[in-house]
Amino acid sequence: MKETLESKYIQQHLANERTFLAWIRTAIAMIGIGFLTTSLHYNSLQGNPLQDKIAVSISAVSIFVGLVIIIGSTINYYRTRKHINTQTFTSSDVFIKMMAAVATVVLLFVTVYFLSLK
Repeated sequence: MKETLESKYIQQHLANERTFLAWIRTAIAMIGIGFLTTSLHYNSLQGNPLQDKIAVSISAVSIFVGLVIIIGSTINYYRTRKHINTQTFTSSDVFIKMMAAVATVVLLFVTVYFLSLK
């Protein structure tokens, strides 16, 4: 069998694929947070309009964040793949900071929602 450019860096490519799959799991979890919050809210006996708006906001933001994570992780996967093959790899500092900020915003929404239940 002929050796390809990618076969020279098998370990790095496998690590890149594992990282991509971890981001996909994270996206699924973020989307799940939105659905869980909304379903728990509407299955409870409480009916506060402010809480309704917060629950819907959490759901919408979580779905949007999940989609952004999927798109961003796919772009990052192909970018990293190219950099591995050309031996010009740089870390994804901006992507990591963006995802941390987005996760913080979703956490704040969930916190506001639970504080409004009292």
